[in-house]
Parts: sequence; C-alpha cells; structure tokens
Amino acid sequence: MTLRVAVQMDPLESINIAGDSSFALMMSAQARGHTLFHYDAGDLTLDAADRLTAQARPVRVQPVQGSHFTAGDPVRMDLGRDIDVVLMRQDPPFHMGYITATHLLERIESETLVVNNPVSVRNAPEKVMVLDYRRFMPPTLVTRSADEVRAFQREHGAVVVKPIHGNGGKAIFRVPADGDNLGALFEVFNQTWPEPHMVQPFLPDVANGDKRIVLVDGEVAGAINRKPGEGEFRSNLAVGGSAEATDLTDREQEICAAMGPRLKALGLIFVGIDVIGGQWLTEINVTSPTGIVAIDRFNGTDTAGRIWDAIESRLAR
Repeated sequence: MTLRVAVQMDPLESINIAGDSSFALMMSAQARGHTLFHYDAGDLTLDAADRLTAQARPVRVQPVQGSHFTAGDPVRMDLGRDIDVVLMRQDPPFHMGYITATHLLERIESETLVVNNPVSVRNAPEKVMVLDYRRFMPPTLVTRSADEVRAFQREHGAVVVKPIHGNGGKAIFRVPADGDNLGALFEVFNQTWPEPHMVQPFLPDVANGDKRIVLVDGEVAGAINRKPGEGEFRSNLAVGGSAEATDLTDREQEICAAMGPRLKALGLIFVGIDVIGGQWLTEINVTSPTGIVAIDRFNGTDTAGRIWDAIESRLAR
C-alpha cells in the first residue's frame, strides 16, 4: 500500500529532528514508499464548491539536521480527493485557530483519514478529557477564582497552577503553602487567558520523574520517564527535562487499560498520557503528542512504524 500523505504542521525549517515525533513519522512514511506533502494550518481553504484545499509542498526528508528536507513548489491540493492521510501535527496552543482547523478537516472525513480524528481532538484537549478519569488523578480544581484556590490550598498545601490549554510545560507555576503570591498570579492568569485554569496539589514525586506513556490505537507502545532539570520542578523535555528508560507500574497499566478502548473508538491513534509517581494521571495528549523518538532510542522499538501499521490497517478496512 502506497499513500499520499499531507502533514499539517509548523514550518519544517524550525524543528529539531533529534527528538521530533512528526519528523520520525515522516521518515517512517517515506521508508514505506509513501509520498509526503507539507502545509501549515493557515494554508487551508474551503472553496466555494465546499472543497477543502491547501497550498502544499511535496517534500522529502533525511536525518541530517539543517539539511533535513527538500521541498518542491507549492501546489493546490484537494485534501479530500488528492490525499489518503492527513497528519494533523501542528503544535498547540489549543486556540480558536486550532479548533477551526479541526472543523475544516472534519469536512473531509468521508474521503480522507485524518490522524488524529479532528472531531475527537476538538473534544479532547489535554487537560479536559483527562477529567473523565478523575479516579486516577490527584485532586483537581478548574477555576478562575483565587478564593477557590485559597480554600483548596488550605486543604492540600502547595499547589501547581497551569493554563488549561497550555502545552510543553509553559506557564506552569508552583505556589507554596503560604500562597502569598497567589492573588498576583491569578491576576496575570485571568488577564492572559479567558478560560479557567487548572490547579492541583504539588506532587513531590515529580522530582523522580513524570512518565510519558504512548498508546497506539489504544495499546501501550512504550514509555519514558522525564526528570526535571536542575532548579526545575517541570520535567517536560521542552523545558530542559531529561529522559530515561522505564517500565509501567501496575497502576499505570490499569490506567492504560481503562482508557485504551475508548481512545481507539474515537480514532485517537497516537496518544501520549502523563503519569506522576507511578499513579497520578495528569494529562491525555491528543493534539500533537511527542516522545516516540526517545522511547525508541531506549527500547529499540519502532513506534513510528507501529503508528503507520495502525493507519494502514484502518485504510484497508
């Protein structure tokens, strides 16, 4: 099976191929003989005939940083008729531009496989879908009220405050138990974001790592443990965390088993979940999950290939 694959993502010039999951997916697709095209979400057009098009460039990739792709001239492509698979891989934040792109891509779902399913992505932002699995989460508050957070803090001590649609560990703050800067912090949060914010107890176990577990079509494909850098409590690789090999605890296996069938049914083929301390689920990442390069480096696996196996299996049905 050879496919025509359009990758909707940020500029290829800006990526670090050493750890970029989208680039790994492109390399794997090319190795299978699939033809690759690249476009930005801003290149989408729904024309007067209700056809979804994009100005896409044909590309070839190679594992040489700085010379990692070559691209042809942009061509106007009908994403429903000319393309077999769209990989929706642009980075969050999850804002109205992102949401609008999912609405547009939804219009081609009867013609072209979009990965991950745009309807499910729209309905499952990272820190919202996870609330369906509160039994695996630390106590969690979603609010714009500093008074609500102070009451929560009196019960739980130090807390972590984060934007509900943030990504990559950005703008995550630890507020100590005395909370003397909480009011000022919430003023900034409420002025910056119109939506409520997520508040959880600070989990000291984060010093031992924040585990990223990747599921492919609802099944565990692998995991890495991300440890905070010096002077940090955030373990995201994007903010200086480091990765190490790891196995799953019984609790983590229970979490994956609980959500796996639903993820598969929703067309969420590539998902990354985050678990702290071997037991506390904090996020379900469906917009543009990462981590597969590090997982494969430690485990000798081929997660990108496994994702393509799942995609090709769906197309063969």
